[in-house]
Order: sequence, then structure tokens, then C-alpha cells
Amino acid sequence: MAMAEYLALVKQIDFGYLYSVTKQWFLVGFALLGPVTFTYDAPFGKFATPDSVLSVDGVKSWIVMELVSPLAFLVTAYLHPFSAMPLPLPSLARQALGISPQFVLVALYLVHYLNRAIVSPLRTPSRSSSHLAVVSVAVAFNAPNGFLLAAFLTSASTASYLTGALSSARFWAGIALWAAGFAGNVYHDEILLNIRRKAIAKGKARELSDYDDRKRAQRSHYAIPHGGLYSLVSFPNYLLRMGRMVLLAAARSAQFAEAGQLLVPFMDSVSPPWVFLFVEITTMIPRAVRGHRWYYERFKESYPRERRAVIPWLL
Repeated sequence: MAMAEYLALVKQIDFGYLYSVTKQWFLVGFALLGPVTFTYDAPFGKFATPDSVLSVDGVKSWIVMELVSPLAFLVTAYLHPFSAMPLPLPSLARQALGISPQFVLVALYLVHYLNRAIVSPLRTPSRSSSHLAVVSVAVAFNAPNGFLLAAFLTSASTASYLTGALSSARFWAGIALWAAGFAGNVYHDEILLNIRRKAIAKGKARELSDYDDRKRAQRSHYAIPHGGLYSLVSFPNYLLRMGRMVLLAAARSAQFAEAGQLLVPFMDSVSPPWVFLFVEITTMIPRAVRGHRWYYERFKESYPRERRAVIPWLL
């Protein structure tokens, strides 16, 4: 079948219905799943199960599952289902007129995933295995996330709302704070990477056949991180990511009041950035709490007692 025929079939999809239903179930499904993860350890990272036949390479599986979101985003942006015109891109003809605020937000999204899906995992000297269940849930999260954000961001209503945003001090202040959060993520990632590099240099992170030895080798990748926001929380990357999502949600959405509507299931008026923010919070906080507990159990009295899981001084 020719590409033109595929596109003709795609254009027959009722994107309005697909958008509404995907947003509703994405919100409700992960809002229910998130709190459940307070009760068990997802089998990846610190809680990996290397003896399971369903465990897969940590680096490769991370790249595959994280690339789903930007790919879904780019395909949806290409289709631009809620706008007659495609997303303005900086072509030679448009360079004299500058770029659109939508393009700025798209660029931030893609920069984030370039680092998250490709640069960061490829720079990781070692990564614990992931269970296929974790990979499947991540794909189920990333696919609708990319679709919803791109459909919203390329819509005519968003373009209208963002008209003149490039001359707004609030818009650029938000972008600057997002950039600071991104730099903070890279900085704290580097602290963890250095811990792993030192462990490998000492020969502690080798592949072993015995299960107990593999578990010991896996845990030798971990030490107490210090520096930056690690003085306050065990998971500064989660804290910074939630902060960046707040800023982008505010930049992409018309009203802060939308955040309050997230507690009402199936509210079509809630825009995807706020939905994404809510889902991120409900899924990351349980992981941070359980990971924080793991640090205490692993390092006992050596772990700083004043350090919280993800929210300084509170949680």
C-alpha cells in the first residue's frame, strides 16, 4: 500500500473521539495505578530481578521504551489533527519572521527526550536489567503521552492562545526556569553516573552466574549520593522533573485553574499538559518513597536522617 493510501486511511480516524477517550483513560488508569505502586517494588533499577526469564537488558530496553513518546509526538505533530496547518517550523522562508512559541515548546520536549532516551542511557556505564512488565507499562504511558501533547500543542486553539507569547516576559521566565531544571537533572544524573563508574573501576559490578552474587554486584552500583539537591532529597531528578512539568503545563495551558479539575474523572476540559503533570506525580512519588526506604535499609545509620524522599522537608 502506498504512503498516500496510508495517509488517506489515517485521516478517516475520528481524532476528536480518540483524543478525548485517550486522555480520559490515561488520566484515570495511571491515577489508579500510581498509588498501588506504594505496595510493591517495580522490577527495575534498585529492585531489578536479574534471575527472571522476562528480564531484559537495562540500557536497550530503556532506549526502546523512552523513544516511544517522541516518536508518537512527531507522528501526531506531522498529522496535526486539530489544525488545518502543520506546526510552523523554521524553514528558510520563515527564518526572517522568526519561530513560533509552539516550536519553542516542541524543541524543549524533544531536547528532554533526546537526553532521556538516547544521550543519558548511552552514557550510563551500567544499568540493572528491566522486567518486560515495566517496559510494557512504560510504553503504555509514553504512547498516549506523546500523542496527547502533540495533538494539543499543534492545535489551532493552542496556537491562538500562544499568539504573542514570544514577547511575554512570563513565557521566557518559564523557559529559563525549565532550562535550569533540565541542567539540574543532568547534573544530578552525573553524580549517579560517577558512583557507577567508580564501582566498575573497582571491579565490583561484574556479571556473575550465582544469583546472590549478581544481587551483590547489582547493589554495588549504589552508594550514598552527595551534592546539589541530594542534601535535601533522595530523588532530586523526580523533584526537578515535576517542577519542569508544572512550568510547561502553565506555558502550554490557558489557565492554572485547570489543575483543580484533575481530581474530576473524565473532564474533557483538562488539557494534556496538566493531565501529564498529574500522572507524573501519582507515579513518581510512590517510586521515590520506596526507593528512599531502600536507601535507609541498604545504608542503615550511614544514610542522612534529614534527607527526604522527593519533597524537601515534607516527604
